[in-house]
Amino acid sequence: MTKHPDWLIDTNVVLRHILNDDPKQATVVKAIFSALRSGEKAALFLESVLAECVYILLHYYEVPKAEVVEKLDGVLRYPGIVNRDKHDLREALKLFGEYALDFVDCILVAKARIGELELVTFDEKLKKLNGSIHQ
Repeated sequence: MTKHPDWLIDTNVVLRHILNDDPKQATVVKAIFSALRSGEKAALFLESVLAECVYILLHYYEVPKAEVVEKLDGVLRYPGIVNRDKHDLREALKLFGEYALDFVDCILVAKARIGELELVTFDEKLKKLNGSIHQ
């Protein structure tokens, strides 16, 4: 059974953790992620927040794609991150690291594959990756 979350984490908290760029917030951020890393506290890391983190890290902070994938996957591995779709999000990050697709497209493919769903799309790249038959 999944532990009930104590927190719902926001994009800026995740960014501060990954970038460690705000000395004023560093102590609070360290305490939050230490508790999540140990499983002492539980949090939801929403798909929308993850997508926003990917976008901001890539386009605003110009963090290399491989590093974005590694860092965010690392956060999703914390025992205190208790999303029911945690596996789906980790798979989406893996696909994002491997293919030249937008992150949201990778979420769609991951959720379709894991849920054994047919992805209905007109996007040719997604059709090939997921085996969609709709034209």
